[in-house]
Amino acid sequence: MSTTTTSHTPEPEGTANPPGEEPTPTAAPLGAAEFAAPRPTPRLIQNEATTEIPVHLLFRDEAEPRTAATAPAVVGSRAGTGEQPRLRRPGPMRPRPAAEVDPALVERRARVLPGAVGVLAGACGAAGCLATSWWAGVLPPLVSDALRLPVLAGTGLGPAQWAAYAGAGALGMFGFGGLARGRTGRAWVLGLFGRYRGTVRRTGLLWVNPLLLRRRVDVRLRHWRSEPMAAADGSGVALRVVVLVVWRVRDTARATLGVEDHETYLRECVEAALARIPVEAPGSGRGSVDAAGEALTRRVAREAGAIGLEVYSVQPLRVEYAPEVAAAMHRRRIAALDAQHRATVLTSVVDSVEDTVTRLTMRGLVELDDYERKALVKDLTVAFCSARGEQAP
Repeated sequence: MSTTTTSHTPEPEGTANPPGEEPTPTAAPLGAAEFAAPRPTPRLIQNEATTEIPVHLLFRDEAEPRTAATAPAVVGSRAGTGEQPRLRRPGPMRPRPAAEVDPALVERRARVLPGAVGVLAGACGAAGCLATSWWAGVLPPLVSDALRLPVLAGTGLGPAQWAAYAGAGALGMFGFGGLARGRTGRAWVLGLFGRYRGTVRRTGLLWVNPLLLRRRVDVRLRHWRSEPMAAADGSGVALRVVVLVVWRVRDTARATLGVEDHETYLRECVEAALARIPVEAPGSGRGSVDAAGEALTRRVAREAGAIGLEVYSVQPLRVEYAPEVAAAMHRRRIAALDAQHRATVLTSVVDSVEDTVTRLTMRGLVELDDYERKALVKDLTVAFCSARGEQAP
């Protein structure tokens, strides 16, 4: 018995079908489906390729490529991308430079004479005027008799007599007009035609040139209690603070000539310090108040030292809330105290209940399961809370 096998020879590739005819499917040999290789997935993009694009081409709105900063992991901004700049942490604040006054304006001692010199010069001037009057014959008879002067025929008031009067009068005016009394704790700042001539700190009777302008300065240790000033605590809540400042004038030249009014300048320095340094709210500990006082003292002493003031202490005496927030902060404080009291009472009750249940079970007085233990804890808690509520009023 013979078997006829029909074989199909595939057409070579590139053979075109006759025009107008459907392509003839090629029959696969037996077993070809099992051994045929898997067909590759057709590519959607025939000419796909990978190309490296420079980074600066992504931002075509810039004329020239920008060089990225090599700072550690911080990006400032990218023009044209719409990216928001990252927030940077604020750096340490630099201290502001202190106020400076003319370096040549420094206190120095003024040249003065003892008061006896002025008294002697004034007495000589008065004696010269008296002698000139006796010489001119215009001295009253009563004065002549009192001084036992001989009667002299006067020559009258001529040019010589008027010159003698002028000289003696000027000597007397300079002698008596320059007398000054120096006191302990007071100083004189002297000036001539707008120029600083020195400071007088001596006490007693002195003679100072009467042509010099004198300004009295108090150099004693002084206390200044301020009026309520605006301040704020660490959270920014408005406060009113009364401070006590202990200070004195160290350099009279700078304190008098460096500013218009050194007391006003000191008050403004204290106000500026209170605006920058937080003060603890009322009811805080003594340590926080002392720390705020130390910070205020350092700042005010640095700023006031430029004009010759020496500040020893700036201490808050009374701290209270500003009127606009006083009522709200009072209610908040009462609520905080009430919550603290409730927490204290609850802690005490829980400790009492725990101690009671522990003693009952450890001494073997009762044996409790979970349900009985919960019921006992509930009853003890209610009893202790009721007792605490009765004792509170």
